[in-house]
Order: sequence, then C-alpha cells, then structure tokens
Amino acid sequence: MPDLEGWAVFARVAELRSFRAAAASLGQSNATVSKAITRLENRLGVRLFHRTTRMLSLTPTGQALAGRAAALLGDAEAAEEAAREEAKGPSGLVRVAAPMSFGISHIAPALPALLESCPGLTVDLNLSDATIDLVAQGIDIAVRVGYLADSAMKARRIGDIHILMAAAPAYLERHGAPAEPADLERHACFGYSNSAQPNRWRLVNARGDEANVRIKGPLITNNGEVMLDALTAGHGIALLPDFILRPDLAVGRLVRVLPDWEAPLMGLYLVMPSAGPRPARVSAVIDYFSTKFARLV
Repeated sequence: MPDLEGWAVFARVAELRSFRAAAASLGQSNATVSKAITRLENRLGVRLFHRTTRMLSLTPTGQALAGRAAALLGDAEAAEEAAREEAKGPSGLVRVAAPMSFGISHIAPALPALLESCPGLTVDLNLSDATIDLVAQGIDIAVRVGYLADSAMKARRIGDIHILMAAAPAYLERHGAPAEPADLERHACFGYSNSAQPNRWRLVNARGDEANVRIKGPLITNNGEVMLDALTAGHGIALLPDFILRPDLAVGRLVRVLPDWEAPLMGLYLVMPSAGPRPARVSAVIDYFSTKFARLV
C-alpha cells in the first residue's frame, strides 16, 4: 500500500519549507514528521529535501513530486470535509420530476415531512406528464407511473398502480352499464393522449382473460385529472389510476364500471441516471419515497 501518511506529511513540509511548521499544522510532533519524511525517502530510494542547519529546500525529485503530493493531500481533506458534512444530515439541491396528477395528489403532501426530517434539503419539483431527458435537464430522480421501456437508467419499482374504469351514476342511469368489455365500444369513453394507442383500451381480469377494445368519446387529454370534471358530470367512462379515482369513488360521485376488469397492473418507479456516485441527499429522497409510496392501496 502507498505510504499515504508520508505523502501527506511531505506535501505539508514542501508547502511550508519547515519541519516544525508542518508539525504544528498537522498537529504532530517534530519527531513524527521527521520520521515520516525519512520513511518515505527510504521507500522511494531518493532524497526529497536538502537539509542544513539553516534551511530546508526541495531536491529536484522533491520539486517534481510536490505538486502531486499537494493534490493528494487536498483530495483527502476534501473527502473528509464532505464526509463531515454528510454526517450532519443530507443537504443541498435535489431535482425531482413527476407526473402532474401523482405529483399533486401524493408527492406534494409528502414534502412537509421530508423537509422536516432533512432541514438542509432543497427540492426542485418539476411536474409534467411528458417523458423528459433526465440527464439533459439535470434531474436526479424521476417518479414514473406505467410500463418502463428498457433504458440505460437505473430504476427501482416501489409500488403498484391499479388502472380502473369508472363513471358517474347519472351516466350509467342514462346509458346503462356495460356487461362485458365489448360493450364499451358503444359508450362514450375518454382517451388519454400520452398512451401509445389513445383510442384503444387493453383490459385483463383475474382469470387472465384479455380484451382489446376500440373506444371513442367526447374527451381526449394528456392529463388524467383533467377528465374528472367531465367524468363526474356524467359525460362518459374513463380508465384512470386508482389514486386519481379514489376520492370520488369513496363518496359515490363515481362508481366502478366492469369491476372485474382493469388495465394491466402498472408500476410506480423511481428512475435515476446511471452514471456516477449517488450523493447522500439523493439517496435520502429515494429512501423516503420508497417507504412513503410502497403501499398506495
């Protein structure tokens, strides 16, 4: 192993041109500093200093190595300082991207407890249903709902999202409730334009049966929560994540349609750029979200 202590002592002696001053700076005795230099010189097989009773000067070899030793000492001091800062608790800026509806309904209410537990943290939250380039936009963590395509990003699945069909009781009273997925083709169904096929719904049931239904209706939008007003007013049927539907289902403004059928189960993911070490502040947010959103139902 390299004599890291010897190199650190050499860097400080070379900087101060004095064993005594270096010893005081490092909090060591003169004898310890002298022994460290002698040990390093013996290991290298060269002299690093010219020593006289009046002065101390670097040899040509010492001059060539002083810059590298100073860089080594500087890196070590910076690493220790970073470790001490992290020990005080996660701090600094964390950029988070999330879908609009999930961000408003779940991430926003979760932020107070996160900021309370990590007072040095600053969260920059970007809400959008569009898929963004994490690296280009400097995003540390993206919260994504859906079916993840293969990518170079790191992803952690932290929960499941059920996608359910619902309508207002008034709509079903006027138009009747569909008895099977094929009946949906005769109903007004809202489309989600961010999906690969906004005019098709893929449905499954507990037995593993699958149905692909062509839909049409009065509303197409790229945000699920935008559908709620038209949905509760009785203008059609929507296929939406349960976290959007749950409040209206709970009070009866909406009811399940074809309750034995839903879209294939989606995942709730945390996606991170794969390159480089993960700062403690980012790990703190990942751990908090993983625990907070592990059980959404």
